Amino acid sequence: MAQNTGGTAAKVVPDAGSNLSKKAQVADMFNNIAAKYDFLNHFLSLGIDKGWRRKAIGEIKKTNPNIILDVATGTGDLAIAATKINPQHIIGVDIAEQMLEVGRKKIKAKGLDKIITLQLADSEALPFVEGAFDAITCAYGVRNFENLEAGLKDMNRVLRTGGKIAILEFSQPQKFPIKNIYKFYFRYILPTLGKMVSKHSKAYTYLPESVMAFPEGKKFCEVLERCGYKDAKARPLTFGITTLYTAHK
Repeated sequence: MAQNTGGTAAKVVPDAGSNLSKKAQVADMFNNIAAKYDFLNHFLSLGIDKGWRRKAIGEIKKTNPNIILDVATGTGDLAIAATKINPQHIIGVDIAEQMLEVGRKKIKAKGLDKIITLQLADSEALPFVEGAFDAITCAYGVRNFENLEAGLKDMNRVLRTGGKIAILEFSQPQKFPIKNIYKFYFRYILPTLGKMVSKHSKAYTYLPESVMAFPEGKKFCEVLERCGYKDAKARPLTFGITTLYTAHK
C-alpha cells in the first residue's frame, strides 16, 4: 500500500464530522463553490495569482513541451496560461466535475477548445500511458490529495524521462512583519470573506488549515525526490506566500 505521506496534511479534511473520504469531501467542496471559485481566487489573492501561474509556465517552457498535463486543473486557469508557450495539446484533469464545466465554458469562450481538453480524473490513477507527457503542472492541488505520494508517483509515471514538473502551492512566510500579517489574513479575513461570497461554511476554513499542515519547502522537495523526481527545487514567491516547486524525471 502506498504511504500516505504529508504528515498531518492527509488528515486535514473539509469536514471532520463527515464519514466521506478526504477525496470525496474535496470533490464535493469544489463542486459546491465552482460558480464563485474564479472570482474568489483572484479577489482573495489580490490578483497576484496570475503572476504566480506565469512563473510556473515559464519554468516548463524551458523544456519546450508539446503535450502538457495540468493536474487538479479546477476551472483551467493554469492550462489556459500554458497556451502562451504554444504546446500542441494540454489536458487538464480534476475530480470536481462542476469546476471542469466552468473551465470548459471559459476555454470555449477564449477559442482554446482545440488545444485544451478537460476531463474528470484522479491524480492517483491517471488514465494515461507511461511517459505520455512532456511536462506536468499543478496549481494549489497537491495539498488536497488524499494520498500525496500516490498522486506524485502516478504523475511521475505519465511524465516522460527528462520531462519537467512545476507545482504551485501555498506556503507560510517566515519573516516579520509579513508572517504576522499573512497569518492574521489567512486565519480570519480570508475564511470570513470566502464564506460570505461562496456561501460554503467549510471551504475557506479548510484552506488555511490544509496549508498549515502541508510539508512545504525542503520537506516537500524530499517528498518529490522520494517519488522518483530529480533536482527538486523550491522557489518562494511574494515573500513566501506561495512556493513554486520544480523537478525533472
